[in-house]
Amino acid sequence: MTTTEKPVALIIGAGDHLGSAIARRFAKEGFHLVVTRRRGDLDLLSSEIQALGSSATAIHSDARDEDQVIELVERVESEHGPIRVAVFNVGGNVRYDICETSTRVYRKVWEMCALAGFLVGREVAKKMLQRNEGTLLFTGASASLRGGRGFAAFAGGKHALRALAQSMARELGPQGIHVAHVLVDGLIRNEATAEFLPDLYASKGEDGIIEPDDLAEIYWQLHNQPRSAWTFELDARPFSENW
Repeated sequence: MTTTEKPVALIIGAGDHLGSAIARRFAKEGFHLVVTRRRGDLDLLSSEIQALGSSATAIHSDARDEDQVIELVERVESEHGPIRVAVFNVGGNVRYDICETSTRVYRKVWEMCALAGFLVGREVAKKMLQRNEGTLLFTGASASLRGGRGFAAFAGGKHALRALAQSMARELGPQGIHVAHVLVDGLIRNEATAEFLPDLYASKGEDGIIEPDDLAEIYWQLHNQPRSAWTFELDARPFSENW
């Protein structure tokens, strides 16, 4: 027996910024949120969701591990209800010159971006296909379309994730499942990015950094699209971003 009658949204990669913002946006609409990340605090996000009048279940889980992903999806469906929306929001952005990119780094980034996306997408699709409905959203990046200097590992992983999303959308769309890829072309406001790319971050000026809550609105809008006019890919960037 499930513990909630609310629609369920599963957020894989519920970090402190975009992932949390997406969770809060769906919480405002009365969803029960299952929020996961490999490590890090989830108590604050759970409290924020409860303050919005909704409910949350926080789980630490590694999306790169097949057994953990299978267990997670089964647990959500059996304990909380059918997954109406699943968001794959795992990052993996690192910067190394090509000769300094170790096999370990390349493999880890690929596992985070591509393998984890495949595992989550496959397991969620199995459940959604039983009902012929659901929304599956993947977070992409500028690197999904072009590889920049120093970002060979990240671009390889994000290119693979985009290809996965395309294949899934073409297969699952006719069966009632909306698969979409959000291409984030710009810096998202957070402390980690400011430390990772300090000069670039500082140069963006007013409204030149993407606000997580503004970006989260796009995920909500994609979920609400009528199936007569579904979007597969949506790119979002600040007004001043060169592209």
